[in-house]
Amino acid sequence: MEKFEQLFNFINKQAEEYEKSQSTYLEGVLDTLSGIIDGEYVLPVKEATKEEMRKAIQLAILKGMRKSSQPNHQMTPDSLGLLIAYFVEQFFEEPLKQGITVLDPALGTGNLMFTIMNKLDGKIHATGVEVDELLIRLAGETAELIEQPIQLYHQDALQPMLVDPVDAVICDLPVGFYPNEEVALEYELCAKEGMSYTHHLLIEQSINYTKDGGILIFLIPSTLFKSEQAPDLHKYLKKHAWIQAVIQLPENMFKSKVHEKRIFIVQKKSDELRPPKEVLLAKVPNMSNKEAMLLFFEKIKIWKENNL
Repeated sequence: MEKFEQLFNFINKQAEEYEKSQSTYLEGVLDTLSGIIDGEYVLPVKEATKEEMRKAIQLAILKGMRKSSQPNHQMTPDSLGLLIAYFVEQFFEEPLKQGITVLDPALGTGNLMFTIMNKLDGKIHATGVEVDELLIRLAGETAELIEQPIQLYHQDALQPMLVDPVDAVICDLPVGFYPNEEVALEYELCAKEGMSYTHHLLIEQSINYTKDGGILIFLIPSTLFKSEQAPDLHKYLKKHAWIQAVIQLPENMFKSKVHEKRIFIVQKKSDELRPPKEVLLAKVPNMSNKEAMLLFFEKIKIWKENNL
């Protein structure tokens, strides 16, 4: 049995015991992680890597999310995290040598951020914002166990944040309507009629907290530019940012067409930089097909040489 499986089995057993006697499985996972940090529990394996620990915790959280009925309890798959880490490397090849600042304004349990941080170990100075208390507590305990430093803020990311402008934003955008209409009025992308889209407002807020010339990498619903509010989003992006890339993801990653997502990369405008000559439009092949993936990466390499 691999180390991460042994770690998962340990966390799972403790969480199930907690669930029987006290509350939910996810809260049992949180209690177990806290117990490990506080020395109440001795782990069954020694010298587990950061990735082995992250994967074990991820499996336990995924199990808890399947038991939960809350729609905001979702997790970004590892494969997408690794793909986004690859794009971070492409856009920040030189700056990564010194380290870059990265913000996720909808952190969740942090799996997307931690996947990237483990891949680019020591090169990311991370900040995460999350409105759900249980999710951000799970993110905090995970960060401590995998020894990845991150600043965490428990708040609504659409309210003013105590975050300095960052080099990059990465975010798996939560989709839906934003309930606080008073706050939405502060945004250019506030809907003219009815409720505003949370994902539109988060794109605007992310740009607000990005340095000029900074890169923003979003996981977006494939229908982002097909809604009735899409023309306003087009207009806003044309004013404030340059679209760098739209990457279609393999259909087999998603349960149905309704759930399909794309990687959307934009750059905040800067007087010192120029827009790309052409937007990168590409489709990720089946990620188990190594030859097709090599061709995909070669296409990105050629685009990068001509545009960045």
